[in-house]
Amino acid sequence: MVKIGIIGGSGLDDPKILKDSKEVEIKTPYGDPTSVLTEGTINNVNVFLIARHGKQHQHSPTSVNYRANIWALKEVGCTHIIATTAVGSLRKEIDRGHLVIMDQFIDFTRHRKVTFHDTFEKGAIHTPMANPFSEDLRNLLVSGCKSLNLDHHEKGTVITIEGPRFSTKAESRMFRAWGADIINMSIAPECILANEIGIPYAAVAMSTDYDCWKEDEKPVTWDAILEIFKANVGKVTKLLFEVIPKVK
Repeated sequence: MVKIGIIGGSGLDDPKILKDSKEVEIKTPYGDPTSVLTEGTINNVNVFLIARHGKQHQHSPTSVNYRANIWALKEVGCTHIIATTAVGSLRKEIDRGHLVIMDQFIDFTRHRKVTFHDTFEKGAIHTPMANPFSEDLRNLLVSGCKSLNLDHHEKGTVITIEGPRFSTKAESRMFRAWGADIINMSIAPECILANEIGIPYAAVAMSTDYDCWKEDEKPVTWDAILEIFKANVGKVTKLLFEVIPKVK
């Protein structure tokens, strides 16, 4: 049976999108998830929603318990994970409100637990990560964007920084030179851990700003991000409702 785990990023963690919802508390070997899970349905498909940063957005990107979140979704039987996230654009063509269906990440974090395999007592484990996002889920998300006529980009490399501060201009220019298309603070190690535990994972990003590399734009602020997000959050919700019934 298909069960979808939705990891809700900033502004995309409203349990009201689920029908017949109820809260589910899960304990994990890695501590408590950053929020209780909300179980419900979308178009008759079982869904578990978790608020990545907590229901009051109380957890900074570094303090999110990514291992507990992913483990909890595995524990309740999720067969697939679709994550949502706000991102800054590092490319002129990725405008505010555009969606990006990521296909690669660069992990520029420094202080996070990035693996379930802290020891090799039972043998060495090195998880392949050449193509970290599920191609099947990505194709569904891209097809969904096309069906709904949403402005989107079929591929994109996200660089995940530690945060919670935003980038300097020098960093922003460096990330562009490295080949990153968008920037956020959460996809790594979340995507890594989903791969390690064997759950197909894909993520849809909403561009809210141009970070600080673009000289004719004001540097990003949290208030500006929230303004764009509130104006465009319905796009991601529609996409989830379009895609989830088609997951197999």
